Amino acid sequence: QVNLVESGGGSVQAGESLRLSCVSPGNPGNLGDALMAWYRQIFGQTRALVAEITLDGKITYADSVKGRFTIFRDNALNTVYLQMNSLNSEDTAAYYCYANVLGVRYWGQGTQVTVSS
Repeated sequence: QVNLVESGGGSVQAGESLRLSCVSPGNPGNLGDALMAWYRQIFGQTRALVAEITLDGKITYADSVKGRFTIFRDNALNTVYLQMNSLNSEDTAAYYCYANVLGVRYWGQGTQVTVSS
């Protein structure tokens, strides 16, 4: 069982930055064996991929966040981050951490990001 705990969400003004963190407490090292991703769910819409990082470091971004968001992982800390810069109101959503560990999918509880223009 893998528990994912997100943090770092909040309310900011357009143009500001936030860094989201996703950690798997109690399971040292397991995220190093996982494909990790961040998804977001805008109110009234389906959950959509924001950024993904594979085991070998291949990264994929949604077109809407390219050049503004950066996903990176620190396996020593068992943590995955999403650095979000130049936020705008369209980034307002609940952000979810996702892990695929040997084919088993796990989700965090989500953290809200609200951007005011």
